[in-house]
Amino acid sequence: MRSKSNVARHKRVKKVFDRAKGFWGKRKNLIRVASESVDRAEHFATRDRRARKRDFRGLWITRISAACHQRGVNYSSFIHGLKRAGLELDRKMLADLALRDEPAFDKLVETARAQSA
Repeated sequence: MRSKSNVARHKRVKKVFDRAKGFWGKRKNLIRVASESVDRAEHFATRDRRARKRDFRGLWITRISAACHQRGVNYSSFIHGLKRAGLELDRKMLADLALRDEPAFDKLVETARAQSA
């Protein structure tokens, strides 16, 4: 008896087409092109989830550095002063303070200055 792969094949193809929904042209309705496009898209999605974390850290450091330079202190001495003062705020919170709550950030800068001097 000859075995057929109808049900299994249709499930497999349907899975690829569901993931290719929204793609343009042949990428959404030809199985070979769609599966290549889906594999490529998933590869980039995985890579870029990790890259996003690096990008945001760089953005936060840039914002903190700019706020520090406005107050006459450089980034590295600011971070060093905070570490010596025992203040363990992450860079995301520091960037948010620099952007939204300037008086609080000014106090942190003064604390860091006092510790690094």
